[in-house]
Amino acid sequence: MSVQPLQHWTPAAYLAFERSQPEKHEFADGRVLLQAGGSRNHALIGTNITSSLHQQLRARPWTVYGSDMRVSLPQARRYVYPDITVVCGAAQFEDAFDDTLANPTVIIEILSPSTERYDRGKKFQAYQTLESFQEYLLIAQDAMAVEHFVRRSDKLWTFNSLTDEAASITLASIECVLRLEEIYEKVALPTAPDISS
Repeated sequence: MSVQPLQHWTPAAYLAFERSQPEKHEFADGRVLLQAGGSRNHALIGTNITSSLHQQLRARPWTVYGSDMRVSLPQARRYVYPDITVVCGAAQFEDAFDDTLANPTVIIEILSPSTERYDRGKKFQAYQTLESFQEYLLIAQDAMAVEHFVRRSDKLWTFNSLTDEAASITLASIECVLRLEEIYEKVALPTAPDISS
């Protein structure tokens, strides 16, 4: 849902507006878009991943952020709120407010029907404009399925899809491992129909 869709916003106007609002809004090339709330599964998956990464990174100078950390994508003229973001080393912020991250290393999005196409398409393309960005995870919330993209060069990414509960994802850029059984702990997935009868 757009806020005042006929108005063309500048990044400065957006940031001033956003910092005064109780809801979250993303910015896309002059448009301000209200962010929808998430589902139970979305919240559980986010908590599971954030908790695991936080534990693995506690003794290292790297930081994991939840969905309230805004990310600046200046080349794509966007401000977005990834579900989970990890920074290697010192976090760099766009300005003195320290609320708009400029150097994410790993970005994780939990897919939902309303955002899946955007997360796979334009949003992923926009993330790729950041030099710091090295790994991307897309997490399904209605099935045990994780897609892992790893940057090999400016234009080359490798892809791996995991659906086995026993599988693990190695996030090499931050030296962390996520197990699918851990990602989906306590998540109520739809049961597959019984086709044997």
